[in-house]
Amino acid sequence: MELATVIGLVMGIISVFVGMILKGAPLTALNNPAAFLIIIGGTMSCLFIGFRMDQMKKFPTLIKKTFNKNQLQSELELRQTFIDLSAIARKEGLLALESKVQEIPDPFFRTGLGMVVDGLEQDFVSEVLETELQMIQARHAENRSIFTQAGTYAPTLGVLGAVVGLIAALGNLNDIDKLGHSIAAAFVATILGIFTGYVLWLPFANKLKILSEQEIGQKRMIIEGILALQAGDSPNAIESKLSVFIPQSLRDSGSKEG
Repeated sequence: MELATVIGLVMGIISVFVGMILKGAPLTALNNPAAFLIIIGGTMSCLFIGFRMDQMKKFPTLIKKTFNKNQLQSELELRQTFIDLSAIARKEGLLALESKVQEIPDPFFRTGLGMVVDGLEQDFVSEVLETELQMIQARHAENRSIFTQAGTYAPTLGVLGAVVGLIAALGNLNDIDKLGHSIAAAFVATILGIFTGYVLWLPFANKLKILSEQEIGQKRMIIEGILALQAGDSPNAIESKLSVFIPQSLRDSGSKEG
């Protein structure tokens, strides 16, 4: 579980509710099905119009991803894997790595190592991996754009909801009590629109961006390691090359543990 997402979500909800109480706004005002329909239903309708069905099917999975702990292998472990593979290749040749290919959990890493074992040209291996990396980046950008767009739609729909509520309030001009209640209810949609846009959708998009950057950085490390293996670099040379992808603090801790 990614605690940062949970903490942020809980703090956001508490901040709004406690803020309403401190301001003297009744929480019962949130009992407004029309406002929820306009904001949640309206935002989802905009997304369905703006994106393909195959993209929208990923929506629940992407939300789940922001709550899941990052499952990527650590950079220190990845560096050690390449050092070990290099030691084997130096002693027994690249073909000796064939038995190790299926032990690699990352499909990207497995594909690159498989091409090296097959004896393909280094330029070809580099081109294939770089192209695949670009496609991964494009898919990630496409996925998070769903939340970026939702964060754009929701606040605007909040204004729409407020206008609809004010139109309804104008029908109660002769009843001051009902008029005040109707005006207060009209702005619930605005609250929901801003809250969902800036506390949910846009932060979700940013979390996905961070996760994507971490994954892309690690895959660039894998490409560098694959090409170094293919070039026949020594374990020490590979360690030096891959260490640039690891923060200095982690390099120092890793060397102490080793």
